[in-house]
Amino acid sequence: MSHSPHCQPHCCPAIPETPLTEAQLEVSRRSFLAMGGVFMGGLSFAALQNTLQAAEDAEPVAMPIPRKPLIVKPVFSWNHHQYHHQTSWRGWGEVQDPEAAAVELNRIKADIDGIKRRADYPVEFMEVTSISDVNQLQDNPDMAACDVILFYGAGHSIHGIQNFGKDVIFFNRWRSGPFYLQHQIIHPRFMRSHTDALAQPGLDWSDVVTDEPLELDWRFRALCGLKNSLNQKIVCIGGPSAWAQPYGSVPEIAAKTWGYEYHSVGFDEIARLVREAMADDKTLARARRRADAYLRIPGTRLETTDDFFVRSFVLDDLFRLLMQEVGTNLITVNSCMVAIMPAAETTACLALSTLQDDRYHAWCESDFVVIPSGVLLGNITGKPSFFTNPSYPHRGLMTTAHCSAPRKMDGKTYYPTRIMTHQESEYGAAPYIEYPRGTEITCLIPAFSGQRWSGFKGSISNVPFRNICRTQFDLQFDFPNKLLIENMRGFHWMICFGDYRREVGYALRRVGIQWDNLDEVPTKTM
Repeated sequence: MSHSPHCQPHCCPAIPETPLTEAQLEVSRRSFLAMGGVFMGGLSFAALQNTLQAAEDAEPVAMPIPRKPLIVKPVFSWNHHQYHHQTSWRGWGEVQDPEAAAVELNRIKADIDGIKRRADYPVEFMEVTSISDVNQLQDNPDMAACDVILFYGAGHSIHGIQNFGKDVIFFNRWRSGPFYLQHQIIHPRFMRSHTDALAQPGLDWSDVVTDEPLELDWRFRALCGLKNSLNQKIVCIGGPSAWAQPYGSVPEIAAKTWGYEYHSVGFDEIARLVREAMADDKTLARARRRADAYLRIPGTRLETTDDFFVRSFVLDDLFRLLMQEVGTNLITVNSCMVAIMPAAETTACLALSTLQDDRYHAWCESDFVVIPSGVLLGNITGKPSFFTNPSYPHRGLMTTAHCSAPRKMDGKTYYPTRIMTHQESEYGAAPYIEYPRGTEITCLIPAFSGQRWSGFKGSISNVPFRNICRTQFDLQFDFPNKLLIENMRGFHWMICFGDYRREVGYALRRVGIQWDNLDEVPTKTM
């Protein structure tokens, strides 16, 4: 991939002015293989279709793999204290005999049932194990099978729970009763280990919850999102890349941090597959039916050509089949104008939008500076994420826009949409979506380094129609303008509906990425 030293007047990568030499191509190939990449070759559209099993008379459209559930192992620690003359025979706490333990065990189970009923993410709870000593867990098979340990610290035995190689969340009761011993001593004895600083690697104060089972909920949501974001396969049409960065450096960092496995479809390969798909009568007929159904969604207006529109659903179909071939929900298209537009005679914008609406992770530009944030955000929320271009902040407002936005940003509502051409090329099909004003959003700003993300909570203040990327809105933020300007790293942002700052920060700590919540940065640090 070529990186022009001068500024391009557009955000979508175009055909490079100077093609790569054979030597440069060989370096790129070796770099890709060195990061564990897989070249997808010898594919045919007919063979991809044959892998899709569909019921008779049903639309054979591939659908995403559901998120894997977070597996939680609850552990209840308590001690049966008995009277010993003239000695301190009991510590603090109100669970010190079998009767009190039985009552508390039932309460724990009721709390867990409540969390599971409320969860908007997949989660499974194992049976609660009651212990008086952490060593009793050594041979328990649940400890190897779980993702996270939920530790109820009514008793004194806690040291060693950090050694099972699992995330641990501690729950203590205080005013809600019964009073837990660990509410008194977890800070000095366990977390600080009798020193003045945090002394447990991999743990911090956010891993301790007091009294409120609802406070467990967002932590589990974060860990579920992280579980589903690690070690993922990603279909990369045109290979993995990064906006305005040297070839290979950013994708390599992302692969190491997140455990990605890139499956690259070359430009020649995708062009051939697109032509095969466009020549398949059944595929075209299915695309026509899907396009007609899309137009029947209330609030939908077609303002580009019918051919551009229908061909977008052929691309959608092909992209689904490629993801199914690899066994993933993730796809990205690099340099759409190089292969997709000439072969498909439309743009990838609308196809990426409809894929996101069906809960795939699908973005253009193959920018692995920001793609990890979209993968994580989507897996935390279960909703689409908007891969977008920011502009310069001014007086607490800024505009952001892109041509491949998801329509169902809340995961369920088809917002009013005009299907237009891609703005920069005046070609193809791209959605202009009118998101509701006042909607709360989370904005993520990943740095080029891959080691630092900033973020904040904003809201949609206006939905204009400027001559910029099609889906666009002005967003408002509630902290000093200068603070945002000084924390705008990288280029692309990722945005979702709702406030998920806590979940993002909680997950990032576990992969070694610095998280800066701009809503919590003191003004004096400016």
